[in-house]
Amino acid sequence: MDNSSFIFGVDLDGVVGDFYGAVRNIAADWLGKPVESLTTDVSFGLNEWGLDDFGGYDRLHRYAVTQRNIFRDMEPIKNAPAILRKLSNKGIRIRIITHRLFLKFFHRTTVTQTVDWLDKNDIPYWDICFMKDKGAVGAHVYIDDSPENITNLRKLGCNTIVFSNSTNLDLPGPRANNWHEVESLVMEAREEWKTGTVGLFTP
Repeated sequence: MDNSSFIFGVDLDGVVGDFYGAVRNIAADWLGKPVESLTTDVSFGLNEWGLDDFGGYDRLHRYAVTQRNIFRDMEPIKNAPAILRKLSNKGIRIRIITHRLFLKFFHRTTVTQTVDWLDKNDIPYWDICFMKDKGAVGAHVYIDDSPENITNLRKLGCNTIVFSNSTNLDLPGPRANNWHEVESLVMEAREEWKTGTVGLFTP
């Protein structure tokens, strides 16, 4: 695939993998609470679950990765692997961009689980980047669910699709509520790129 290929920058947690569903089950065990007591209507950082009394989100995250293999065992979001396979088959270059290495000392575990999960779910990708500054990695269109990441990408002028969940409902579109909508938006963005037209990401 040559350098003129259309590049789709894809976040993993909350976009391709059902991170919130997986961490909710793990948190229920860790907190000693019924899973039904943990709301699914969360904000970024999961403050609604009362994590501060147990060491905070970072400690839960460490437990979820090192003891519960969350990045290896989480379920994919419905239709995400299949749509990514379709997009790849249409010549779109999938570039995974994730900030999973934000906690020290278990990077090897995180990277290994991530690659194993991608392979297990037959998710195609040409590149994988573990980094916070996602805008430093070139892509023609990005998808993310983190309000901070989306805001930062858009400040840099990066075309960014919001993947909807309870953490980002106040952000403007373009927005996808499911992966069929992602497919349509990415194909529209590629057509605009190919023809030099504007529309989808025009303010």
